[in-house]
Amino acid sequence: MSVSYRQPGVVLTDRRFSVPLDHDDPTGERIELYAREVVAGDKAAQDLPWLVYLQGGPGFGANRFIGRQAWLERALREYRVLLLDQRGTGASSPANRQTLPSRGGPREQADHLAHFRADSIVRDCEAIRPEITGGAPWTVLGQSFGGFCTVSYLSTAPEGISTAVITGGLPTLDGHADDVYRAAYPRIERKVAAHYARYPQDVERARRIAEHLLEHEPVLNGGYKLTVEAFQSLGIVLGRSDGSHRLHFLLEDAFVRTPQGHVLSDAFQEEVQGLLSFAGHPLYALVHEACYAQDERPTAWSAERVRAEFPQFDAAKTLTGDGPLLFTGESVHPWTFDTDPALRPLRDTAEELAARTDWAPLYDPARLAANEVPVAAAIYHDDMYVDTAHSLETARSIRGLRTWVTDEFEHDGVRAGGPRVLDRLLALTRDEE
Repeated sequence: MSVSYRQPGVVLTDRRFSVPLDHDDPTGERIELYAREVVAGDKAAQDLPWLVYLQGGPGFGANRFIGRQAWLERALREYRVLLLDQRGTGASSPANRQTLPSRGGPREQADHLAHFRADSIVRDCEAIRPEITGGAPWTVLGQSFGGFCTVSYLSTAPEGISTAVITGGLPTLDGHADDVYRAAYPRIERKVAAHYARYPQDVERARRIAEHLLEHEPVLNGGYKLTVEAFQSLGIVLGRSDGSHRLHFLLEDAFVRTPQGHVLSDAFQEEVQGLLSFAGHPLYALVHEACYAQDERPTAWSAERVRAEFPQFDAAKTLTGDGPLLFTGESVHPWTFDTDPALRPLRDTAEELAARTDWAPLYDPARLAANEVPVAAAIYHDDMYVDTAHSLETARSIRGLRTWVTDEFEHDGVRAGGPRVLDRLLALTRDEE
C-alpha cells in the first residue's frame, strides 16, 4: 500500500516493488525495491511524463530532498519524478554487515552481491516501469554511477527510455579497472596540487597530521582505525564543488593542546570518521571495482596494485623528505576493510569479489553505435571521479549523443548547478541549443 504526504510545494508517495534477485531466474528469490514518487503540489492530479533518477555511487540510496531542492525544481516543472533506491541501498533490501550473514559465508555473500551491478539495476527499472508508467518509456537522469547504469540501459533496453540525461557518468566501455585507476591517480595529483596552491599552509598541516598518525595510529571514538593511508583518502572530497575548502577547514583545526601535549581534537576525529566511514553505504566499498569488471579478468584489488606504480603517493617515503603529502581519491583498498568497523566483517567477502572471474558485459558497443534515443551528457573538464578522456571516447561511441563539456562545475554539478544544469541538458536532447 502506497502512502502519500506533503512537503512544501510537493506531494510525495512511498512506493515499494518486488523484483527477482536474479532476473535470469524470475521464479526464484525476490527482493524489495523502494522508491519515492515526487510531483509538484499544483500538478498532483495531472497526467505527467515520468523521470526516473539513478543515483551516483554505487551504494547510495536516492537523495532525500526536502521540497524542490537542486535539480528537482527543474524536473517538477514537467515531470513526475521517481527517486529510486537502487537494490541494496537505502530502503531497498539493504546489503550490509548486518544483513549479509544471512546469505551464508563469504563465497555465498559474494555470489549474492554479484547481482548488484548496473545490469541488474537496469532490469529492475524495466521490471517496475510498466507498473509506474503503464508501459510508456520514461526519461532517465543518471548521475555518476547512475550514468553508468544509463549507458547500460541504452545498451540493453533502449525501448524503455524516451530521453536519457547523464551528468558526470559516461564510463569506459571496455577498459579494465586497471585502466580506470591508471588514469585516476594523475587526476587526483592535479587536484591535490590545486588545493595546496589555494591553501599553501595546508602542506605543513597535512604533513604534521600524517607524522602523528604514523607514530600513534589512533582508533577513533566510533572504532575507525585512522591510519595514514586512511587519512590520505580524505582527498575524495577534492572532487566536489566545495571540497577543497572543506578539507582546508578540517586540517586547520586538527590538533588541540592538552596537559599531555598536542593530540587530535575530538571535533577533528568526529568529522574524519563521518567522511571516511562506509557505514551508510557499504556497497560502495564492496562492489566499486566490480562496476568496471566485464570479462574473465579479476579486479584483484586494482586500485591497490596500480597505486604501487605511483610512488609519490607513499606517505612514509614522502615524510622522509620535505615534499607535500599527496591525498588519494575514489579508490577502495584491502586495508579499507581493516580500518572501518562497518566493513571488517565483510573482508573475506570483498576478497571473493576481487578474485571473481565470471563477470558479464555491461555495455553493448554495437547497440550504442546504433542508438536512437535522444541523449545528452555533461562532462566535467577535469572530473576527479570519472576520467574526461574516457567519457569523451564513450560519447563518440553513442550515436546521437550530445555533450556539454564544462569547467564551471565539479562532479556534483547537477546538485551545485541545480535547475540550470538539468535545463541545459534537456534542451540539448531537444535540439533547442
